[in-house]
Amino acid sequence: MNCGHVAEGEGPRVDWQELTDLTHGRPFVVERVRLADSGVVVEGRFEPPQLAQLSVDDQVFVAAFLRSHGSIKEMGRIFGVSYPTIKSRLNRIAEHLDFVDVDPEPTGADVVDRLRRGEISVQEALAELEKS
Repeated sequence: MNCGHVAEGEGPRVDWQELTDLTHGRPFVVERVRLADSGVVVEGRFEPPQLAQLSVDDQVFVAAFLRSHGSIKEMGRIFGVSYPTIKSRLNRIAEHLDFVDVDPEPTGADVVDRLRRGEISVQEALAELEKS
């Protein structure tokens, strides 16, 4: 493994891409984190962010997608592949990512709060509470 600069009191630095290559897509856990500016060390079991768990190629693809402002046409031009190929790869990558529900079902407390503020009627509140 190619390691970077070694500062006094630190072990060898490993590039994130090298770590991703080393794991070959297998799950891994980070157990120690050092804050570079303060030297504070935190130990525990931390899962890396989902995007960091993607292969290096998929990380590059996602970065290119963001830089092209989500333009599938532009992605096709950059990578020299067809629109369906880009869509297929996006779908494959998306299968590996959990998405945050941006429109969650309201809780009972949410419904009552809206009722108190006069935003919904008693009948609407009852209907929403019955759905959940």
